[in-house]
Amino acid sequence: MPIVIDKSLPAYGILTEEKIFVMDSERAFSQQIRPIEIAILNLMPTKETTETQFMRLLSNSPLQVNITLIRTSSYKPTHTDSNHLEKFYKVFDEVKHRKFDGMIITGAPVENMPFERVAYWKDLEEIFLWTKSNVTSTLFICWGAQAALHYFYGIKKHPLKEKCFGIFAHRRILDGIAEPLMRGISDEFHMPHSRHTVIYAKDVLDIKELKILAYSKKAGASIIKSTDNRRVFVTGHMEYDRETLKNEYERDRQSNPNVRPPANYFTDKEMSEIKMNWSSTANLFYINWLNYYVYQVTPYNIDDIEN
Repeated sequence: MPIVIDKSLPAYGILTEEKIFVMDSERAFSQQIRPIEIAILNLMPTKETTETQFMRLLSNSPLQVNITLIRTSSYKPTHTDSNHLEKFYKVFDEVKHRKFDGMIITGAPVENMPFERVAYWKDLEEIFLWTKSNVTSTLFICWGAQAALHYFYGIKKHPLKEKCFGIFAHRRILDGIAEPLMRGISDEFHMPHSRHTVIYAKDVLDIKELKILAYSKKAGASIIKSTDNRRVFVTGHMEYDRETLKNEYERDRQSNPNVRPPANYFTDKEMSEIKMNWSSTANLFYINWLNYYVYQVTPYNIDDIEN
C-alpha cells in the first residue's frame, strides 16, 4: 500500500522514479479504507532531503499512510525556501486540534546548545505535551530523542570530546521477551550516527518507565522505548541515505579541513566507495513501528486517541 502525499512535493517524483508506491490525495480519498495518519515534525535544515528519507521508509508497509508535514509555529527556518514551507507544511497551530496515529520528530543541528536556549524550545514543549493525548505512538530521532528524554524524564545529554560520526555496530538487548519493534532485526546491526552529545545508558536504566532495546560500545544506547510503547527514541539516523554522511563530512571540512571522515563508512582510502549496511535494518524497524506500535493499537475512530 502507498503513502499519500501531495503530488507536487519533490519527494513524490523521487519516490515514483524509485518504483515506490505513492498516491496523490485525490486518488486516496476515493478509496473506502481508513488510512494511517502520520505527522512529521521536520526540524532538520535539509527539509526536502529529510522528507524523502522518512517517506521512503514509511512507504514500505502494506498500510496506506497519510503524511502531514509540520513545522513549529513561532520559528521560521532559514535554510528552506519559504515557498516550499508555505505549500507543503502546516504550522503546529493549524493541526493541534487533530489526532494522529503516529508522529516522527526529527533531529536538529542544535545539540551543543542547552535545550532551553533553542529558539523553538517553547514550541517543542507544547508539541511534546500535545503528543500525550493526540498521538498513539511518537518516534523521536537523534537530537529529537535527547530533547524528549529530557522533557519527559529529566535525562541530561552530555558533550562528547569528539563527534560521534560514522556507522557503528549495535547489539540487541535480549531479555527473553520478544520485542515486536525489533522483530526480524539481527542480534548485531549497524546504524549511522552524527552528533556531538550522548545520553548515558545508566541514566536511562534509572527510569523504570524506559527500556533500552539496543546498545553500541561506540554510540551508546541507540534504541529506547517507553514501557507503554507510546514513545520510541532512536539516537542515530537509520533513515540516512547512502551519501548523507559523505555530504555532512564535505560540509564539515569547509570549516575544519582536519575533521575526521565518518568511521566504518568508506571502503577505500580514496573515500570513493561507501558501505551501506544499515538499510535493511531501517526498513524492518519502520515496518515494525507502523505495524505493532501504530496500526495494531490505534483506535479505528481516530478521535478516540487519548491520554
